[in-house]
Amino acid sequence: MIERTSKFLRQFGRNEDGQMVIEFALAIPLVFTLFLTSIELGIYSVRQMFLERGMDMTVRDIRLGTGQNPTHTQIKQSICTYAGFLPDCDSTLRLEMTSLDPRSFDSSLYGSADCVDVSQPATPLRAFVHGNSHELMVLRACYMFKPVFPSTGLGYAYAKDGSGRSAMFSTSAFVQEPR
Repeated sequence: MIERTSKFLRQFGRNEDGQMVIEFALAIPLVFTLFLTSIELGIYSVRQMFLERGMDMTVRDIRLGTGQNPTHTQIKQSICTYAGFLPDCDSTLRLEMTSLDPRSFDSSLYGSADCVDVSQPATPLRAFVHGNSHELMVLRACYMFKPVFPSTGLGYAYAKDGSGRSAMFSTSAFVQEPR
């Protein structure tokens, strides 16, 4: 019995059938993770580009529309209209606009940005003020999005809120035109 078992184990150790199956089983999860991560990164990049475009076009409209004070809702709708590719933009975009003195630069702007957490009750705006003539204004947007693959690769690595959404930021500055 022992002789038969040892003979079987020696033959099994020399046999190379199925060797590629083991390598395939070990490598395919890594390949799929890299593939899904590249898709997630591509979609993130496209969303970021559209958010930046929406911000740039809206800030251009604000600069050229001298004498007008657009409201938070109007600026938000303008960004969402220009951005185009941002799902749920109206409900997940949060804006913050503050004036900044360029001569005494304040680092309080670089604190955490206001973002929408749709799993929590609505919170009021932290800062949204219209500047005076010739004043430097900073407009900061936070867009919350759902990752395409939330449990794999890059989608898993995003910091998420209570509803499973991740944050994306954009900042733009402009000088308030004279009225």
